[in-house]
Formats: sequence, C-alpha cells, structure tokens
Amino acid sequence: MSQANSQPDPQASAKPAAGRLTTHVLDTVKGGPAVGMHIELYVREPSPDGCADGRWLSLRSVSTNHDGRIDGPLLSGDDFKPGCYRLVFDVAAYFKAQGAALPEPAFLGKVPLDFGIADGSSHYHVPLLVSPWSYSTYRGS
Repeated sequence: MSQANSQPDPQASAKPAAGRLTTHVLDTVKGGPAVGMHIELYVREPSPDGCADGRWLSLRSVSTNHDGRIDGPLLSGDDFKPGCYRLVFDVAAYFKAQGAALPEPAFLGKVPLDFGIADGSSHYHVPLLVSPWSYSTYRGS
C-alpha cells in the first residue's frame, strides 16, 4: 500500500462549519459604530403554528463594543438552532447617552427585529443601521 493511500482524507473527516448568529450596529448620524448599545436576544417558544404563537423567551442581554459589535457570537454551537428569534436594540437609550436631543417619547425607543434561522450550519449576521429617526437591516455575511 502506498503512503498516499494510507493517509486519511482531510475532506472526509471535516465537519461542516458550525452556524452562528452575530450582529453589529452602525450609528448613521456619526457615521461609525454604535458603541455601548444595549441589545436583548429572544427565541420564540416552539408552537404548532411555528412563529405565529408562543412566548418570547429571553436568551441574552449584551452591549456593543468599541466596534459596534458583540464580543463573540450571540449564538453558536449547540445553542444555535433553527427557530424564530428577536433582537431588541435600545435605540433611544443609546442616542440619549450620546447627547442627542430627543422628543419625549422618542420616535424610536426599542427596535425589535424578528427573523428566522432555517439553517443551523450557516452564519446569520443581523446588522442594524440606525439614527433617532430611522433604521434598516439586512442579512449580512
């Protein structure tokens, strides 16, 4: 048997990359990362109607770092599962802390983003671009 045939095939033993959930926040007023924004992560309790019913269960509470990101994935490994999720960004508190003059109540208080994870082996990146008056999101990479 030749040495080439006795070596294990690295492709055969390689596991698919584990999925993960990440986010970041960009402050479109200052044109940079939103440092210190508070974010809550929830999962919808499974129900027969899929995402239509079921309670929201709190999973994590985090704040963005100097780059507007979270230090590590919000979900990964065994915690990263298909399902219905919600990120809640505390936009009003962030902009008040930045010294923005906001009306009372603020136009945007807490911004909830509901999204689904269908593939437990993929990377789901959910960024938020935000000002006191508007926001947008997309599935990033």
